[in-house]
Amino acid sequence: MQLIDEINLLKNRIGHIVEERIREFEVMQNKDNLSWFHELCFCILTANTSAEMGIRVQSSISAIEFATLDEMDLSRRLREAGYRFYRTRAKYIVSNRSYAGNIKDIITKMGKEERREFLVKNIKGMGYKEASHFLRNVGYKDYAIIDKHIFRLMVENGLTSEKQVNPKNYVELEKILENIARTVDIDLARLDLYLWYMETGKVLK
Repeated sequence: MQLIDEINLLKNRIGHIVEERIREFEVMQNKDNLSWFHELCFCILTANTSAEMGIRVQSSISAIEFATLDEMDLSRRLREAGYRFYRTRAKYIVSNRSYAGNIKDIITKMGKEERREFLVKNIKGMGYKEASHFLRNVGYKDYAIIDKHIFRLMVENGLTSEKQVNPKNYVELEKILENIARTVDIDLARLDLYLWYMETGKVLK
């Protein structure tokens, strides 16, 4: 399969960059609850917008500010950072603040499937993609982040005939990517970075 060949070529070409990014995710396992909440906010902010925008906003608003600014001030800060959905996402973040001091404690006590289901059901603004993104960014390597870029690549390579990603088919699409990961002897976290690079030419978080 051409996709397999491309991934293997990229492993030699940008493998060192991918491994550097993975180490950054692994470091998050040793961070505190507030740091995890900061990352949770980042993943909420990246929904329907670019990763670059999410990174820019996360860099301009600290973890403690995400946890304490009132909704109006947070909305204003998001708008000043150039963020498009500033009202909606400020509302989501404020509604999730009950987890600012315990999100890591809760997640680390759960099993693989339970973690993601908890996030989808309890965190405002999180679907399967955003929940998987968060879990990957705090050091878990067994979740697929099926955004529009990855899904388009799957369709173009004949890996699925689905028309879109939704909660009903997410896990099945993830299993397809698990098979690809096994074939090239890497985990889903690394596979996502390689596939995302194929689509965007970038290795971001």
